[in-house]
Amino acid sequence: MQEILNIAAYKFVAIDDALSLQGELRARSHSLGLMGTILLAPEGINLFLAGAAEAVRGFVALLHADARFADLETKESWSVAQPFRRMLVKVKREIIRMDHPAIQPAAGRAPGVEAQTLKRWLDQGHDDAGQPIVMLDTRNAFEVDHGTFEGAIDWRIEKFTEFPQALLDHRDQLAGKTVVSFCTGGIRCEKAAILMREAGVADVLQLEGGILKYFEQVGGAHYRGDCFVFDGRRTLGPDLAASGNAASARAAEDPDIAIKQ
Repeated sequence: MQEILNIAAYKFVAIDDALSLQGELRARSHSLGLMGTILLAPEGINLFLAGAAEAVRGFVALLHADARFADLETKESWSVAQPFRRMLVKVKREIIRMDHPAIQPAAGRAPGVEAQTLKRWLDQGHDDAGQPIVMLDTRNAFEVDHGTFEGAIDWRIEKFTEFPQALLDHRDQLAGKTVVSFCTGGIRCEKAAILMREAGVADVLQLEGGILKYFEQVGGAHYRGDCFVFDGRRTLGPDLAASGNAASARAAEDPDIAIKQ
């Protein structure tokens, strides 16, 4: 029986009280016995949490009571064991590190495509305007190696801060196509989509909720392999089943989170 509820969530929204919010969220997460990582920055919140279902949902309810996070959406999955071994609440410059200050998702996000629509487009081989689809994986190369969408572009980056230069080097690959950027939970492909639009790529969408929401809503259609996650579950299959059951602090060691930032 899988008793541990795992959630991932993020929102780009202006936060000007990160230090006081850090203390509040640290105290509440510890009181509820949760494990994982919460990142706060002027641009928003990014979190990965696991614990008893009632505790996790109680914590989400606390966040929803704050007007800034009232529409925060979570991706849920279950595990037989706690996949984290500690609870961290950190204040940082960015909730996902890109080192490209001009990109401000809270000021306006790129358009997105829902999982069901994307599956339909991939089934038919084009979008509703008849334009070919290209899937662009914005994750790090070692994550891609565990699984990705069929035919996805992979620029073999080692960390997300390399994405802007990779775009400059390979932008011609994207011409004349509807580009769908994707990542694990949506946060990297959201920043990537904004950058591509600002760089003049005409038709760019982000996969809403990333791979995890796609798995949750439509399964593994057009996806090959598993999805790497930065915790003790190691990877999740299209049925959201974990390949591992160890406790890990890897969410804090993600090169795109960069705890020492």
